[in-house]
Amino acid sequence: MYSGSGFSDWEIGDITVIIHEGVYHLFHLIIPNHDYIAHAVSNDGISWKRVKNALFVGNPGEWDDDMLWTMDVVEVNGKFEMYYTGLQRRDRGVISRIGLATSDNLLDWEKSEKDIFPISPKGIFYENETDNPRKWLSFRDPFWYKYKNEIYLLVCARSITGPVSRRGCVGLVKITNDVVELRPPLVYPMMYDDIECPCIFELKGRYYIIGSIREDIKIRYWFAGDFFGEYHSFHSDVLLPKGNYAARIVKDGDHILLYNFFYSYGKIDALRVLPPPKELDIDESGRLLIKSYYRWDMQVTKTILQTDFGNVKHLLSNPTASSAIEVDKWTCASRSGYEIFSFDKPSSSFIWEGLLTVEGMGKLGLVSDIDEDGNGYFISFDVQNGLLQMRAWGFNPLDVRQNFIFNELQVGVFKMNKENRFNFRLIHYGNYIEFSIDGEVKLTLMDYAFSGGGIGLYSASSVISLQNSVVKILPEPIDEYASQEEARKSPESSLGPL
Repeated sequence: MYSGSGFSDWEIGDITVIIHEGVYHLFHLIIPNHDYIAHAVSNDGISWKRVKNALFVGNPGEWDDDMLWTMDVVEVNGKFEMYYTGLQRRDRGVISRIGLATSDNLLDWEKSEKDIFPISPKGIFYENETDNPRKWLSFRDPFWYKYKNEIYLLVCARSITGPVSRRGCVGLVKITNDVVELRPPLVYPMMYDDIECPCIFELKGRYYIIGSIREDIKIRYWFAGDFFGEYHSFHSDVLLPKGNYAARIVKDGDHILLYNFFYSYGKIDALRVLPPPKELDIDESGRLLIKSYYRWDMQVTKTILQTDFGNVKHLLSNPTASSAIEVDKWTCASRSGYEIFSFDKPSSSFIWEGLLTVEGMGKLGLVSDIDEDGNGYFISFDVQNGLLQMRAWGFNPLDVRQNFIFNELQVGVFKMNKENRFNFRLIHYGNYIEFSIDGEVKLTLMDYAFSGGGIGLYSASSVISLQNSVVKILPEPIDEYASQEEARKSPESSLGPL
């Protein structure tokens, strides 16, 4: 994982990732100053090391002398282009424009002096400097896309018509032979103030546009049969749950990876972290699915079978609870009240997989980082309503009047099949937690509250069974600041092994 933080814990801003010659390159903003674009590299897309900063704000009087905002980096004819957002002090930083920088090697960047830059909104489609009732102008967050040999930029823009708080749209700029043409919005849902960090990709015959929504800090998407086609939403248009933001995609061979940063605790000024990527796929109806990163299984150092998990503890000593531990099946139940059935986790970073079957009514779920008093993380399954909830639950020694912690960290939805069973996958990597049901990621977050030594199941008036379960051991996360020591001592080898 990567936070890029120094004096404060929330310095990482919007991101873009490009893969070149097997090396993952991350470019990101620095919050809150926005005075430069940082650059980090990785060999696995998970652990990152900072290298030479890419771009700085302009000198006084230049169009980008106030702040730098979201960028996109692409390879074009063996060279690299960075389209980025700039703000100017003369405008008091309320007008965003789009510029270009170029590089031969991804390390050394030069701002373009072509007359077409910076690009500003003009014409009849978008709010502009003279028609801007919100009093700050969004024309930013460019995303480069090539369609039928024509170059386009998707941008976070605002329609020139509509209710002021609902004008957010995905604007479109066409660039042909250094001629800029502003085209009508690709997506204008008439719902949001802004659609931030838009990006587009084609997958199995459909086009998908992803955007981040400030109103609820979620990532949503739209689809169409053609690049210029009318874009629609499914019944559920949330791609990543609350706390995940500023998502961008990158193609990694046959894989489409989704990167974003995470707001810890759902607060904009709390710790921000770049979690490991997820992968994009679609179901039989064309709806986007989030899957685990293919490199997780490449990280596994050891696999432990269910028969070797060790003793199962009844942490709460509930007299109505029972557990039958057989060679090929664990059955755990509690007729009345709660019981936590835990075993020792063999490592602080692991993948726990298995088949869960609900054999009775009542409440049930998984626990992680649980201690002897039952403090830890609880993943609850409401199998009747298809609701999945991740909670931090335990004792609070700092407040005698409210001596408990009960924080809902994230919510997801799932469908229960007729057999009342599903395959699950829990990834716990440092402070990163990812949970999947039947191969689809439902929860993805960072949290720092608990680090107990147990994992397991819980039951409240329910009967559940566990089969075909394994725990896969992962290496401990590389400390990004320790890795930085190598780069500081030997900057010329900063692209070497991490």
